[in-house]
Amino acid sequence: MQKTRIVVCALVVLSLALIGCVSAADSGSSEHVIQVSGSGSVTGTPDRVQITFAVETESPDVKVAQANNALAMNNVMDALVAAGVPKDQMKTTDYTITPVYQDDTGGILSSKVKTYQVTNSLQVTLKDTNTTGQIIDTAVTAGANKVNSIQFMLSEDQAQLLRNLALNKAVTNARSDADTVAHALNVTITGTEEADISQGYTPVVYSSYDAVGTGLAKSVAVPTPIQSGDITVTAQVSVTYTIR
Repeated sequence: MQKTRIVVCALVVLSLALIGCVSAADSGSSEHVIQVSGSGSVTGTPDRVQITFAVETESPDVKVAQANNALAMNNVMDALVAAGVPKDQMKTTDYTITPVYQDDTGGILSSKVKTYQVTNSLQVTLKDTNTTGQIIDTAVTAGANKVNSIQFMLSEDQAQLLRNLALNKAVTNARSDADTVAHALNVTITGTEEADISQGYTPVVYSSYDAVGTGLAKSVAVPTPIQSGDITVTAQVSVTYTIR
């Protein structure tokens, strides 16, 4: 049997950013099919934020650098708990001790250690994104001198809700394209043979900054303004419809 294929691609520019691609073909079996691939996107507001703070200390004596670091990080964690952050929403993500070498007269690093730099990083997860600026100020005032990242995300429930909406849009778009092709070919869609889906989103991430360099280590009279922005969840669907 000679295989015939008609391909129709449609690009729909809407607020939901729907894209679809359709083909009609003989599947090689007793049934003919229309193969559809489409996508749908929806926008939502993040309801989770992860902030990674760091305390960095330096001293010619490594033990002094460690002790100062431990004191400062304990102050930060105590301040966060007092501000309402549960301990189970905090975790250490990195701890390093780095030797800082002296420069010789030629500007080349020598083998002599000048100081030791100790860095302790703490990741904090907040369920209320509106408190992001307040929590940053609290940590910095207590002794954190680095904010390595601020990442706005979706909770599992919110991600699932938006995923379902995006999938519905993708399937609706795909079926609309399939119906258009079926009408043009004067055939009827009789059922669904196969369906594959995929989805994902990209968190909103802010770059790191130096709390000391920006002057945030001082007592903050006005809360640091942090805006989460929106997150777009995209779903793709590939559907094979049977036709007659």
